[in-house]
Amino acid sequence: MTLPEGEALPGVRDSAAPASWASSVDGLSARFGHPGEQPLVSVACRQGVLVVTRHAAAPIGAQALFALVGSEGIMRLPVDATAVPGQRGYIWQGTMAADDTRAKVLGGSYTGTLPGAGMIKVSGGGPVRDLVARCRRSAPTDAPEPVAPAQAME
Repeated sequence: MTLPEGEALPGVRDSAAPASWASSVDGLSARFGHPGEQPLVSVACRQGVLVVTRHAAAPIGAQALFALVGSEGIMRLPVDATAVPGQRGYIWQGTMAADDTRAKVLGGSYTGTLPGAGMIKVSGGGPVRDLVARCRRSAPTDAPEPVAPAQAME
């Protein structure tokens, strides 16, 4: 099984450089990895929902828990093997509400473990903390309570 091909992190490839977080130009995603290489983990915001992607090959139809243990807590995020448009193969992807209290784990340093994808050590970073905060602010607010027809006529 081949890893999906995708856009490399910005920067010149430097195997000695430590992995770090980088924000997308539009500020709607952050990617963790080595400059000039494919990301290892990415987080994106879509209408108040965080999309967490572990860029590692996943078997078709697989489901797992991405276990994150870090300085900001512990989280087990359900992930599925997901096809990404324009890329070959499947990678691990899961979602969670941006206002979920467990999302703070993503901003700190953590160790992530996924069956078949091994363990990854992720450092905390401003780009992902900013993304989570921005996504929380962009989350849709709850709709007002419905009004009974009899109350609306008064």
